[in-house]
Amino acid sequence: MSSPNETTSNEIPVQAAGCVLWRRSPVGGELELCLVHRPKYDDWSHPKGKLKRGEDWLTAALREVAEETGYRAVPGPPLPTMEYEANGRPKQVRYWAAEAVSGCFAPNDEVDRLLWLQPTAARVRLTQPRDRELVDALLSTMRLS
Repeated sequence: MSSPNETTSNEIPVQAAGCVLWRRSPVGGELELCLVHRPKYDDWSHPKGKLKRGEDWLTAALREVAEETGYRAVPGPPLPTMEYEANGRPKQVRYWAAEAVSGCFAPNDEVDRLLWLQPTAARVRLTQPRDRELVDALLSTMRLS
């Protein structure tokens, strides 16, 4: 039997990368996580996207953060890789913790809304349960849980 993070196809997985983007609240200094809303899927997720030809995983993750959120990020430690089926194909997404250091959001073709939420609220808002695992991984990595 396969777990939720395993793919069952022999196809080469779609390769994607993303970040669990975080910052300290400008008001009280609490940890906040960035979630993006993609109208195409009507979901809330961490910023992520497919690798471009010849692009390495981390470069893709930081590019996707910039494209989807408008923020420049400083990468931190790697987080768990998620493997699942998407549109009938296996998909592998590598994630990193990343601190937002500058920028601002403007709606675009892929993302129409962005929220900065405390971890507990982010867990509730995330559409996919597998994305909640990344919140826990970030907290463990930062020793804030």
